[in-house]
This record gives sequence, structure tokens and C-alpha cells, in this order.
Amino acid sequence: MDQDTGEAPPPNAGKTAACWARVRTRLRQEVGDVEYRNWLRQMSLAGVEGEAAIIHLPTRFLRDWVRDHYGDRLRMLCQAEMPGIRLVELRVQAAARAEKPGIEEDVAELSPLAESLAPISAPPIEPVRNDWLVPLDPRFTFDSFVVGKPNEFAHACARRVAERPAQAGFNPLFLYGGVGLGKTHLMHSIAWSLREQDPNLSVAYMSAEKFMYRFIAALRSHNTMEFKTQLRSVHVLMVDDLQFLIGKDNTQEEFFHTFNALIDAGKQIIISADKAPNDLSGIEDRLRTRLSGGIVADLHATTYELRLSILQAKANVSGVEVPPRVQEMLARKIASNVRDLEGALNRVVAHAKLFGRPITLESVPEVLSDILRAHDKRLSIDDIQRKVAEHYNIRLTEMASARRSRAVARPRQVAMYLAKQLTSRSLPEIGRRFGNRDHTTVLHAVNKITELMAEDPSFAEDVTLLRKMLEM
Repeated sequence: MDQDTGEAPPPNAGKTAACWARVRTRLRQEVGDVEYRNWLRQMSLAGVEGEAAIIHLPTRFLRDWVRDHYGDRLRMLCQAEMPGIRLVELRVQAAARAEKPGIEEDVAELSPLAESLAPISAPPIEPVRNDWLVPLDPRFTFDSFVVGKPNEFAHACARRVAERPAQAGFNPLFLYGGVGLGKTHLMHSIAWSLREQDPNLSVAYMSAEKFMYRFIAALRSHNTMEFKTQLRSVHVLMVDDLQFLIGKDNTQEEFFHTFNALIDAGKQIIISADKAPNDLSGIEDRLRTRLSGGIVADLHATTYELRLSILQAKANVSGVEVPPRVQEMLARKIASNVRDLEGALNRVVAHAKLFGRPITLESVPEVLSDILRAHDKRLSIDDIQRKVAEHYNIRLTEMASARRSRAVARPRQVAMYLAKQLTSRSLPEIGRRFGNRDHTTVLHAVNKITELMAEDPSFAEDVTLLRKMLEM
């Protein structure tokens, strides 16, 4: 009997506590000590009700955050460790531990599990960190970032800021580029590096959307002063997807003043967007000027070589053999962004693991039929003519003209050759698009370009470059 309550302890409490200890340990191993300390350490297992594990958290904000970001993983771990558990219910119970010992308290008697759950010694976490810090993806570090020509400058700038934040000339750091090109990866990498150097450093990392919502909430609660004080007390401010603030004048105003206050105080600011500052229409001129005052680094569309390097790096840690020819095929077919490329590789690897089948060049199109269909770039002859004319600096109309000077005829032959190589059009169809020329003229052009490429490496390199540009 429990001397304080007069109640018997719940049956199998020790066994349940041991299972919960293993859940917590596995979570900490997966997310890392910093993530665990910030978001998960305050969880306590209150008990089991039917098929539900009841977990207490001290605040509604923390409960919602854990549910949204760790809920699925928490449920899976509980199901794996606790037979009979089918769901996890998160509840707010600020005084739960003071009022009644929960199952978690029994862990103190379970050595060595108790030792693995001992609180990590660290200075108290400032409120601003809980309020503003977004969980960082442990996969997104500098070590896992594959560097190539399209992103080497942005990577070098990010490295410099991570090593020496708030350095003159690199504050703010503005990263821009299309979807899935590595902006978020670099921002997470900077944050991880800064934390490793100084765990007490306050790093506020959020989306521009979250900045706006927090600002609106502060206005509605007449608590803008606390909003300003919290945000302006950080050492590093990182804002993702700044383009979300376009057209939101009041939020831009507040962001502008926050920006100035942090810069004046010698704090580091890192911003990302889909366009360069000067191309962000709808952003106030004074803010656009301040954003351009540091270093602006773009991440270009990936090249075939970079995509292949990324696939090689990911395949090496996948646990499954991915043949080089499969990697080459994926690098050519999926050229939109790295996110889609990694998703395709993950599906191929998962299929191989689930069914125990080797990955082959023949099986991949079946596994990725929908992805490859969506990324099947259907080049038109018009696209080819336009790119070739631009490359050789001739007018587009020359492609269908009767002019036969070498300055015009050779680019026209190159365009015919590429049309044959990159489209499914027949020779007569191609001929019609080049001024109603006969199919034999197209065949002659294809043979001539093939011959010249074999004889002249410089010319072959030029045509290959054009082909790659069209395939991107």
C-alpha cells in the first residue's frame, strides 16, 4: 500500500515504467540531447487507460507542439514498447507531478534505466527559446550537404556565418532560390553549428508566416511589448520564406524595426526567400535595401552532376545497393529539385527493403511511374529552336528561313539534330517545323552533326552543353 495515499500501486507499474523509460531513451537518441531537452523532457507518463497511454505536459503550447511534431513517432514507440497500446493521448497537467507520483516516478528504482533518464545538466532555458525555436532536422547539417557549382557560394557564406556570426559584410545573410534547392538545409546547418559552439546561444528560427501569426496574436492580446522584448533579445534570428510577408504592411513594419534593432545590437540575421531582395515585389523599399546590405547568395537549379553526387551520397547510407545506372537515370529524369529527387530514391529503397528485391534499371520505372510521369519534360521543337538560336545569337526566324550561310545553316542543323535526339517527332514532322524542309534534309543534318562531333571535341562539347541545358 502507498503510505501517503493508502492506495495500492497500479498493477505492472514497474513494467510500464520500464517501457516508458525505453521510449524516452529512444526518443532522445533519435532527436538529440538539445531537441529532447527543449521539447520532450517535461513529458510524464500518467498511466494507461484501456488502449491509450496518457502523457502529461505542463502547458498547452508544449502539448500542441509535441503532438504536431513528435506525435506519430511517440505513438509508434509506445506501441512497440507497450503491448496493447494503440494510441497516445497528450494532456495538459501542469501540477501533475507535484500532486501525485505518476508511473514515471518509479523509474528512479530501475537502474541503469534511471541513469539514462537523468536530466541533462544545462543552464535554465530562456523563455524566448521555447517560444520561438523550431525543432531542427538532424539530417540537415553541413556534413550532409552536397556541394556543387550551383550552391558552392551559398554554402561558403553559410559556413562563414556559422563560424563567425554577426561579422561585418555577412550580416544579414540572405539566401534565395527555388523550392527544394537547399535553403532550409543550410539554415538548419547554421543553427546546428552555432548550438554546438555555444549551447546557451539563443537562436530564434521561424517561418515568416509564424512571425506574422505571433505578431497578430500579440496585437490582439495587447501584449506587443513582450513580443518585441522576447524577439529582440535573441542572439541569432533566422526567418524562412520571407516572401510570405509580401503585401502584409503592418507585419513588414514590425519586422523592419526588429531587423534594425538586432543589427544595431550586433546580432546575426539570416533570411531565406524564393527571390533576391530586389525581385521581391510588395516588400517596402527600405526593408529591401536593408536586406541587400549584407551578403546575398543564390542557390541555382541543380546540374546533372550535382544531382548525381547527391544521389550517390544518399545511396551510400541507404543500406541497399543502388546501381550506378539507376542513379544516373534518376539524376537525368528528376531535375526539378533535390526534394523530389530524394523522395524518389527513398521510395525505390523502401520498395527494395519491403519486398526483398534488388533495384534494377527495369524495376525503377514501375516503382516510380507517377513521379517519372510528372517529371517527364516534354520538350517541343519550338523550345529547341529558341534555345539554339539564343545560344548562337541568331534570330529565331532563321530556323525556318531559306538562308544557307554557314552562320545560320550550322545552328539550324544543330537544332534539327537535337530535335531528333530529344523529341519523339518523326523526320518529316521535324522538317515541317524548319520551313517545310524534306525529311532527307533533316537526316543529312543529323548525320552531319554526328560526324562533326566525332571530329571536333570543342564542337561536341558545345552541342553537349546545349543538350544539358535543354534537359534541365
